[in-house]
Amino acid sequence: MKMIICGFVLAAWWAALWARRRYVVVTVEGTSMAPTLSDGDRVLVRRRRIDQVSMGDVVVLEPPLTPAELGPADPNGRQWNIKRAVALPGDPVPPGIDDSVTRVPASALVVLGDNADSVDSRQRGFFDADRLLGVALRRLGGPPL
Repeated sequence: MKMIICGFVLAAWWAALWARRRYVVVTVEGTSMAPTLSDGDRVLVRRRRIDQVSMGDVVVLEPPLTPAELGPADPNGRQWNIKRAVALPGDPVPPGIDDSVTRVPASALVVLGDNADSVDSRQRGFFDADRLLGVALRRLGGPPL
């Protein structure tokens, strides 16, 4: 009986570790993704690399500016943005982003907020692919994305 309990505890620990490495819960702050997401919404994010992102995905990533320019960060010192991917590496650069290049660089993406007043690639330019946390899968406790 003791072996079964130890096995169960070990399996539960391993499952929790596996889930934590693949999924993160992020709380939305602000209105840049309104009406899709509202201030205070919590979303489940699956960690992804840039080659696993599709155009139109809602992504969570660090902005290209330093945290001092952005205001408060999370407890780990990181500032996250939640935006929609509108152009991926190799795609044509959308109008109004960067007129000096015609294609999105290999290590970058273009993101826009659903709210027209969002601060996004229109003001900050390309977002680095290596600063990508992942793709938002679903809103927790509310309607799906």
